[in-house]
Amino acid sequence: MAAPFPHHLFVTLSIILSVLACSIMMSNAQLSPNFYAKTCPNLQAIVLSAMKQAVTKEPRMGASILRLFFHDCFVNGCDGSILLDDTSTFTGEKSAGPNQNSARGFDVIDSIKSNVEAACNATVSCADILALAARDGVVQLGGPSWTVGLGRRDARTASQSAANNQIPSPFSDLSTLTSRFAAKGLNARDLTALSGAHTIGQAQCQFFRNRVYNETNIDANFATSRKANCPSAGGNANLSPLETLTPARFDNNYYRDLVAKRGLLHSDQVLFNGGTQDGLVRSYSANSVSFFSDFAAAMVKMGNISPLTGTSGEIRKNCRVVN
Repeated sequence: MAAPFPHHLFVTLSIILSVLACSIMMSNAQLSPNFYAKTCPNLQAIVLSAMKQAVTKEPRMGASILRLFFHDCFVNGCDGSILLDDTSTFTGEKSAGPNQNSARGFDVIDSIKSNVEAACNATVSCADILALAARDGVVQLGGPSWTVGLGRRDARTASQSAANNQIPSPFSDLSTLTSRFAAKGLNARDLTALSGAHTIGQAQCQFFRNRVYNETNIDANFATSRKANCPSAGGNANLSPLETLTPARFDNNYYRDLVAKRGLLHSDQVLFNGGTQDGLVRSYSANSVSFFSDFAAAMVKMGNISPLTGTSGEIRKNCRVVN
C-alpha cells in the first residue's frame, strides 16, 4: 500500500499552486481605470493639464500624440516601445519607415513623465501615460472621451521590423488595411472608426503625391488645391491637413470629405470607393454621435492590444531608455 502523502507537504503544495494561479491571473490581468487610485491618485489630472497646455500651444499635437499611441499599439501591443531612442547597440522603432521624420510628440510625453515622476516616483508606465495623453488630446480638440484602462508596463525592447511590417501604410488598399487590423483583433468597423482620427492632423506630400496627381476617384478642385503645396517632384515634407473643413477640430467631417472624394491619402479614400465600408462612411458622415461612440469603443479595444502587466516589462524612469 502506498504511504500516505505527508500533510505538511500537501499544505506547501497547495500554497505553491495558489501562488502560481495568482501569478498566471496577474499576467493575464485586465487593465483597470483605477489601477493607480492609491499609488498615484493625481495621475489623470497631471496628464490632462499637460495635454491642455500642449494642444493650446499647438493644436496639431493632439493628432501627433494620437498617432504615437496607434503606432505603439500596432507593434507588440501598447507597451511604450515606440518611445525608446536608438542607441549604438539598439535599433528601435523611431527609425522605422512609418515613424522616421514623421512621428512626433516625444518631448510632450517626456514632459508629462517628469511631472508624473515628481508626484509618484517610479510608479506609472510610459505606456499608460501615452494612452491617457492620446485620449486627452482628442477631448481637447472637441472629440469624445472614453475610460482608459491602466496597468500597462513598459517594454524593455522594440522592433523596427515589426514597425515596418505591421503598421498600415498610407498607400494600402482596403483588403490590406482590413487584414492588418484583423491581425490586431480589430474588425472592419473598428478600422473605419479609427481612420476617423484623420479628421485632425496633417500629412506629408510624399504620402499623398500619387493620390493627387494620378488617381481618378478624386474631386478635381481638391486635387488642384493640394498640388499647390505638393509639387510633382521635391517638397516631400510639405504638409497638408488630412481633412479640408475643420482640420483642427475632432468631428465627423473626415467622412464628409470621403463621400465628396476628398480623402487625402489613398488609404482614406479606399474606405469609400464602392467597397464594404461605404455604408458605414455614409452613416458616420451624417451622424457624429455614432462615429464618436464607435471611435471611443475602438480606442478602448486598441488600448487593450497585448499589454505587458504584472511582472512583465518594467516601469521606465525615462521613457526614451530602458532602466
